[in-house]
Amino acid sequence: MDLFSCAGQKALVVGIANEHSIAWGCARALKAQGSDLAVTWLNDKAEPHVRPLAEEIGAEIVGPLDVTKPGQTEAIFDEIAGRWGRLDTLVHSIAFAPRDDLHGRVIDCSAEGFAKAMDVSVHSFLRMIRMAEPLMKEGGTCLSVSFFGSSRVVRHYNLMGPVKAALESAVRYAAAELGTGGIRVHALSPGPLSTRAASGIDHFDELLAEAARRAPTRQLATIDDVGAMAAFLASPAARNLTGGIHDIDGGYSITA
Repeated sequence: MDLFSCAGQKALVVGIANEHSIAWGCARALKAQGSDLAVTWLNDKAEPHVRPLAEEIGAEIVGPLDVTKPGQTEAIFDEIAGRWGRLDTLVHSIAFAPRDDLHGRVIDCSAEGFAKAMDVSVHSFLRMIRMAEPLMKEGGTCLSVSFFGSSRVVRHYNLMGPVKAALESAVRYAAAELGTGGIRVHALSPGPLSTRAASGIDHFDELLAEAARRAPTRQLATIDDVGAMAAFLASPAARNLTGGIHDIDGGYSITA
């Protein structure tokens, strides 16, 4: 058995927006390790940016997935069930908060904005795990993406701090509930990365510079760093690991 190979595995990667996306780093790494891929894009506006990337890695299943649109999540899982009959790896790399709620104080966020952020960033992962479970009869790996701001106050991260804290708690509970079925659940937690989603955070350039200064390696993580961890966790080598929040940040999270 090749411990670090994902040969023959079937993987769904949700959240690619462009070539700078964390989800793209994960998809590329999983493909390099032998996985067959299903890839989604958010909407018609995103499709021209994502479809060429899906073609580059030979994705076998492609299509739209907006988790706020009824039926779209079910549709992609139905296609996976019909085409593959199984799923080994799920990568959920999506998060959202309305701009006004994200840029304001946490205590000032609207109930509607809080609920929307929790639904897209957290509950959609739980919904996907629930749909993936019957396709992971021989076990599998479910991954989402978090950030250091879940457990520490990071300036300007605001509403996404409590949301990512909820995501990490959901990871632990899902891992506990699914462990006997061989399904592992993890969160990947890179330091600040220059992605399209992160650009919505106020003063994000300052956060990037501060992270690079504080990290013991003096380097920001890359999407390839995150992809390498995703591929490892999906491989047989990680079969007895679950419920982890995996820092991929050059040591940024250990500094004061």
